[in-house]
Amino acid sequence: MSQITFSPPFVRPSQVSEQLRSAGYAVLAPADVAAWAGCDLQALMALNADWSGLPPDEFLKDGGRYRRRRHSCFVVTGEDVQQVPHRPHWQPVEYNALHGGMQRLFAPMQDATVAAPVWNQLLRALAGVSGEVFAHAAGAEPWYLEAHQFRIDTRDGIGRPTPEGAHRDGVDLVAVFLVGRHAVKGGETRVFEADGPSGVRFTLTEPWSLLLLDDARMIHETTPIQPVAEGGYRDTLVVTCRRGNFQGADVLGA
Repeated sequence: MSQITFSPPFVRPSQVSEQLRSAGYAVLAPADVAAWAGCDLQALMALNADWSGLPPDEFLKDGGRYRRRRHSCFVVTGEDVQQVPHRPHWQPVEYNALHGGMQRLFAPMQDATVAAPVWNQLLRALAGVSGEVFAHAAGAEPWYLEAHQFRIDTRDGIGRPTPEGAHRDGVDLVAVFLVGRHAVKGGETRVFEADGPSGVRFTLTEPWSLLLLDDARMIHETTPIQPVAEGGYRDTLVVTCRRGNFQGADVLGA
């Protein structure tokens, strides 16, 4: 039985900010991601090998073994990008009913990845569009970014990119990069208005395609993946941007 997929509603780099303001989301094709971030697409592709060595996620409450990940945090102010001391990831139960309220300390991103010039270019672009769309005061302000590298595999028959279901993250901007997918079906992205009837559904298939979300306005999820051959997986990079501080800073004391 063939699988029905919907093509992503790509926009041009020049349309990103206005699309976020008007629709609450924007989707970019890989070449346009590179143009928008001011980097080389091959430099982004060179990061892909890092996803092969991600350690297991030890905090899955559904008992699954399908997720591997790393996590690091950064503060971006204008052109300045600073990695902060390693800290747990924390969300309230209001945003993550499955894993909310837990201090989840994942392995940090590898030094070579963080040191790559293209990594800083990517973070500056995300902080920059956050400032354009969400900031109300003139001048540079710090943006607090959490970066999550995910590999969802199908070794046990099914993998769940969003085991918590359709959700918001409690930040300003959410960026979901499809880094790669191999020998899987499924993984459809679904984006819906939090307070309205509109929604879109599509499947990201091209490495380094990107979904940007206004987290206050939009709910998102990705459907489970299943293998079509041995060794199937789906790799993503999720980066969240938030004003004021990292989520849970008052709870974690950092």
